[in-house]
Amino acid sequence: MHMPRVYCAEPLSVGERELPGEAARHVQVLRLQPGDALTLFDGRGGEWAARVTRMGRSEVVVQVGECVPLEREAARAVHLIVGMPANERMDWLVEKATELGVASIQPVLTARSVLKLEGDRAAKRQARWQAIAVAACEQCGRNRVPAVAAPLALQAALRDVGPGGRVLLSLRAGSRPLRDVAGDASTVWVLHGPEGGLAPQEEDAAIAAGFAPVHLGARVLRSETAAIAALALLGSS
Repeated sequence: MHMPRVYCAEPLSVGERELPGEAARHVQVLRLQPGDALTLFDGRGGEWAARVTRMGRSEVVVQVGECVPLEREAARAVHLIVGMPANERMDWLVEKATELGVASIQPVLTARSVLKLEGDRAAKRQARWQAIAVAACEQCGRNRVPAVAAPLALQAALRDVGPGGRVLLSLRAGSRPLRDVAGDASTVWVLHGPEGGLAPQEEDAAIAAGFAPVHLGARVLRSETAAIAALALLGSS
């Protein structure tokens, strides 16, 4: 039987402890009972074997065993800078990118973005996407949760890019195959636009910021499909 995996937002250590709110609710939803085993992880690496010792109406107490230093992270850190697709496609992208080992996701607002998020709406959507990433880690076995950042304007996101290779998924003439450009870089930042792609001036700004235009082959992919294909091609699973 597959052992349930539950994310704990607070640091774990050996001993008996009460689980924080979301973790406790998850255990209750799973209908676990005293004596049942589960695996806990706190997103900082490794996982803990645990056993439920007490269930209350709103509290769950577990006995936490030794940490097992098990990692299932990708050999290459791939950071996605995403022109947010509309409707539920961004939810799907976050889930599948997490399963494939993405290191982080930065949603961006672009000239052609259909999904426009600001203020409370942006904060609520970010929280939703982060929760989707947590659930995907619980399902797929990852012990480190990728950060899903708050939406930024594209120019602000370009200024925040860290060290590593930089590639821009592009249909412009002269773009090269993704694998050829990424090479053996241990960290890669992948930028791609929303439905309709980035505007020409946005691509120019990205190239000026050090992003090399690349393609994924002869077919034109949906925005969210392109991101997942890039992760797979970069060997991040």
